[in-house]
Amino acid sequence: MSRDMMSAFELYQPDSVQGAVDLLAKFGKDGWALAGGNDSFDWFKDRIKRPKYVVDLGGIASLKGVREMPDGGVEIGALTTLTDIERNSVIQGKYKLLADAARRVASPQIRNSGTIGGNVSQDARCWYYRYGVNCYRAGGNTCFADTPQGQNREHCLFGASRCVAVSPSDTAPALVALDATMVVLGPKGQKEVKADDFFIGPNIDIQRMTVLEKGEVLTAIRLPAEWAGARFYFEKVADRNTWDFPLVNIAAAIKVSGAAGSEKIDAIRIAAGAVQCVPRRLTVVEGVVTGQPKTEDTAKLAGQSAVRGATPLNFNHFKIPLLQNLVTRAIRDA
Repeated sequence: MSRDMMSAFELYQPDSVQGAVDLLAKFGKDGWALAGGNDSFDWFKDRIKRPKYVVDLGGIASLKGVREMPDGGVEIGALTTLTDIERNSVIQGKYKLLADAARRVASPQIRNSGTIGGNVSQDARCWYYRYGVNCYRAGGNTCFADTPQGQNREHCLFGASRCVAVSPSDTAPALVALDATMVVLGPKGQKEVKADDFFIGPNIDIQRMTVLEKGEVLTAIRLPAEWAGARFYFEKVADRNTWDFPLVNIAAAIKVSGAAGSEKIDAIRIAAGAVQCVPRRLTVVEGVVTGQPKTEDTAKLAGQSAVRGATPLNFNHFKIPLLQNLVTRAIRDA
């Protein structure tokens, strides 16, 4: 197979979201929505995806920027770059968790062009799938990673259903922890989807990782005022400090009360990435620590509860103590 040579396609550059939606509806399965292009061009150059029509969203001004909302929350255009999110003073002041997550994505060059919408919408990074083998996710009848000989060091601990690939996004767990709302526009109009429900696993649809259907565009992400200024914690563990996907990452938003040294956890949202096909909301951890003192013992109990039900593959057992330790640190150090 010839690689690094894209198949020809027709390029369209609409200047409005509705224009993009209309074009994508017209092109159907032959169309492709392009944001920053970092994921898309990988597919194109490897000639695994060969769309006939590419709709470039980059010229739509309304999809860019960070806007404060009247209720105290924030709306982020889906084409806002990760660098802009990392450096935005409002995000840093109210939702530092998201700024910290954006800062850990890939490299500065990629963050300069990569968008928040593209980062949460990117496809699975399993090398069997990306190389073009006929696995379950590609329409076949085998998961090559989940075999005695399969290389599955980066794959899931939870939620496997034929496919064992994980969500590769660093910002996705942060958005789940912040209780974000995703705004989607399609041929049937606009809809709002909670971040918890935006990401879907192979048990729902093995050929998609989000609820986005053909012709639909993620236009904005809204962060509620409820979690503005909470205590936050984000940590990513990867083989390299830059230009790499997470082995495990953790994002937490915590509200506490009481004096220093005797604080109590009043509310918490915590999510982990790269352990499941979707960002894994750790509801068991939330239930264990809510109402408890913010102590080392509570943090250790949270870490232990986070790994209940984990089912490791041949080469990813290390993810269990890694996830446990990250959760412990998040509760202790937020």
